Amino acid sequence: MAGIQTGAAPSSGTAATSGRSYTGPLVALTSLFFLWGFITCLNDILIPHLKNVFQLNYTQTMLIQFCFFGAYFIVSLPAGALVKRISYKWGIVTGLLVAAIGCALFIPAASLRIYALFLGALFVLAAGITILQVAANPYVTVLGPPETSSSRLTLTQAFNSLGTTVAPLFGAILILSSATKAVEAEADAVKFPYLLLAATFLVLAAIFAALKLPAVEGEEDPAHAGETGGSAWQYRHLVLGAIGIFVYVGGEVSVGSFLVNFLAEPSIAGFSEQEAAHYVSYFWGGAMVGRFIGSVAMRYIGDGKALAINAVCAGALLLITVLTTGHVAMWTVLAVGFFNSIMFPTIFSLALKGLGHHTSQGSGILCLAIVGGAILPVIQGGLADSIGIHMAFLMPILCYVYIAFYGLVGSRPRA
Repeated sequence: MAGIQTGAAPSSGTAATSGRSYTGPLVALTSLFFLWGFITCLNDILIPHLKNVFQLNYTQTMLIQFCFFGAYFIVSLPAGALVKRISYKWGIVTGLLVAAIGCALFIPAASLRIYALFLGALFVLAAGITILQVAANPYVTVLGPPETSSSRLTLTQAFNSLGTTVAPLFGAILILSSATKAVEAEADAVKFPYLLLAATFLVLAAIFAALKLPAVEGEEDPAHAGETGGSAWQYRHLVLGAIGIFVYVGGEVSVGSFLVNFLAEPSIAGFSEQEAAHYVSYFWGGAMVGRFIGSVAMRYIGDGKALAINAVCAGALLLITVLTTGHVAMWTVLAVGFFNSIMFPTIFSLALKGLGHHTSQGSGILCLAIVGGAILPVIQGGLADSIGIHMAFLMPILCYVYIAFYGLVGSRPRA
């Protein structure tokens, strides 16, 4: 993309060196997708842990998610401008360094046992993850032929899902099993895992700084070739795609956040919370499997059509969940994770098509929309309080209706 390449590059959205293999850079980028999936899902362990340490109510505990997703809202647009100025590669290095600082801040937060410091550390960590997303997502889409960009991003997102699947297991071992009844020991339990993560981020930053990544530029829209002004906001499919990211992340987080309580309902499965948490792994594991399958299937199915099919299936499963009880409702809601699989990367790549030198700004706008993960779950919580947790799943159905519309109609670029 004009303005952020580090050398001359063709306008087709590929690397500057024709015929170059992208396997090495894609493997390196895939490690980032795994790591930020791991970090995001580790919050699921951090929430009950800090609730016990600081004797918080649920509203206070939810500040953890608000701070984490709030960073996407605040940092995404500046991150897009930063990446445009310093290139994808150095944007990735910067994001890794900021994330390392955020992880390191958990050490003084645990030592002083101040909840606000934990929230500040989470915000800094999420800011680094946001910069990584703004740089890495579009980089994957341009490292290769444009017609397979969604397939590549879906494959890398599959490793993001692998991170979300294994993080709770590691978190339970490194954090929850280390905690005791002493408040000091419970607070200190986060020191080692987050220090380990800080070291990992620093090592990756050094690796990416040393790597010779290909210079790339975004896919050029012929209708706007040579154009240097304007804004990404002028692209209708990008704006509609941002709404799609908002409702997708909000819908997925809403479903995932209520699974334990839903499966504990006597009319559904009557599980204990510990048993229900075990079954939640099927939800995230399904997303991982679906992304691996989708990365292959989408080489033969149009991106918009695949997105619409998955959205219709997810919405239909939730409708069955609302209309039924028992194990039918339980397994249909868990199966939604499989059809969530391709949605984020597909919406992301469809929304960035044809943006040319506005690609980094567009990526920032899309990451900005991830704030839906902080807002829509609160709305579903209000519905659960007023009409019951079972009927509250009507809200994410509306999210999937919109995503189906975007796949079939809204994703078509218009000059």
